[in-house]
Amino acid sequence: MMSSNQTTPQEDVNMSDTRKNTVLLSVLFVLLVSVSAFVEELDDTFMERRAADDIWLIKFYAPWCSFCKQLDPVWHQIGSELRSLGSPVNVGKSDATASTGLAKEFRVRSYPAILMLKKDVKYNYSGPRTKDGIMDFANRVSGPLVRSLSSLQLFQHAMSRHDVMFVYVGATSPLKAVSLSSLPAVVVFKDGTFFIFNEDLDGDLKSWINRERFLNYAKIDSYTLYAMGESGKLVVLALVEEKRLCEESLRYKSLVEKVAADNRDVYSRKFHFGFMGDSDYLNGLVMGEVTVPSVIVVNLSNDGYFLPLGAMETERHLLDFLDGVLDGSIECQGGNGVIQRIRRFVYDVQVTLTPVFHQAPLLGCLLVGFPFAIAAVFCYLCCKARPTMSDDDDNDGVALLAPSVQRRRKRTDKKDD
Repeated sequence: MMSSNQTTPQEDVNMSDTRKNTVLLSVLFVLLVSVSAFVEELDDTFMERRAADDIWLIKFYAPWCSFCKQLDPVWHQIGSELRSLGSPVNVGKSDATASTGLAKEFRVRSYPAILMLKKDVKYNYSGPRTKDGIMDFANRVSGPLVRSLSSLQLFQHAMSRHDVMFVYVGATSPLKAVSLSSLPAVVVFKDGTFFIFNEDLDGDLKSWINRERFLNYAKIDSYTLYAMGESGKLVVLALVEEKRLCEESLRYKSLVEKVAADNRDVYSRKFHFGFMGDSDYLNGLVMGEVTVPSVIVVNLSNDGYFLPLGAMETERHLLDFLDGVLDGSIECQGGNGVIQRIRRFVYDVQVTLTPVFHQAPLLGCLLVGFPFAIAAVFCYLCCKARPTMSDDDDNDGVALLAPSVQRRRKRTDKKDD
C-alpha cells in the first residue's frame, strides 16, 4: 500500500520536466538581460553627461521602423562582442522620435541611422547593415586615424582587407609597391589600380577623399545612394530586378560597367556608377514606377533625375546620354522645390494608404477621417470661444453710457441739495 507522501513515476517525470523548463527559462532570461546590458538607451541628456574621451557607437531608430526591428538583435550581438573583446567602444541606441534633441544633434534623416562619436567628431556609417560590416566600421574608427604602414607586408595586409584605401606616401617612404612620379603624394587604391591626388584638378583634399571613397562601379542600396549624393557627384544607375536577372537586365548592367571602366578619366570626377535592385527609393523620387530594366542618372543634391530620351542599345547611346546630362541638353526632372515637395508628400501618403484601403477599408477610412475630425472639432471650439460682434457692441455701449449716467446723477443730487 502506497502512502500519501509518495509520488508516481509519471508525476516524477512531470516534475523533472517542469524543473528543466524553469531552469531553461531562467538561463534565457539571464542571457537576455546580460546582452541588453551591453547596449545603453540614450536620451537628450547624453551629450551633457558623456566623458570627453568616450567612444560611442549609436543606432538611431523609430518604433514603427521595420528595418530598425530587424537590426535590433544584431545590435545587441555587436554590443556583447565588443564588450567581450575589451573594446573601448560603448554601444547605445536612441529613439529618435522621443529624443529629438539628440537626433537633431547628429542630423539624423533616416532610420536606422548608425553613427560613431569620437572626441566630438561624428562618423556616419553607410555600409551594409550586417554584424561584420558594422564591427569593422567600429574597429576602424576607434583605432588611430592614420596607421603607419612601415613595410610592404603591412601594406599588402591592409590592401587585402579594404576595397578602398587612402595612403599618404612620404618622401622617405619605404613603400615600393607603386611607382610614383613625385613624392610626397596622396594616393587612393581601389578597383585594382591607384589614383594620385592632383590639387589643380581635384580641388581640396577633403572634397577629393569624399568623392573617391566609393568604388568606381558597385552594387548600390538606398543607404549608399544617399551617401553618394553627399559627395556632390551624379549617380548613374542600371536598374535591374532584385533577384533572377533577365537577359535585358544583364545587358544594362554590363553596359554601365563597361562605360565606367573604359571612360574613367572622362567621367570619374562627375559620376558614380553602379546597379540597383531595389527601386522603392527611386519610385518615391520620380513619384511613380520606374522602368526595370533601365538606366537613370540621379542628382541627390536637389532630388532631381535624368531619363534617356530614346532606347539604350549600345555604348554610344549611353555616352551620348551622359554627355547630354553634363552639357544641359537633357532636362533635369523632379527637384526639391515647394511644389515638388508637396507632390512628393501626396504621393508618399497615397502609396502608404493604398494597401491599407485594399486590405482593411474601415481602418483606412478611420486613418483618413480621424485627422479631419480632430481639425473640425478644434475649429468649432475656436469659433465658439470667440466673442460675437453684438456682445462687443453691447459692452462698448455700457462703457460709453456709464460716465454720462454718473454725471446726470451728480446734477440731480446737487439740485436736491
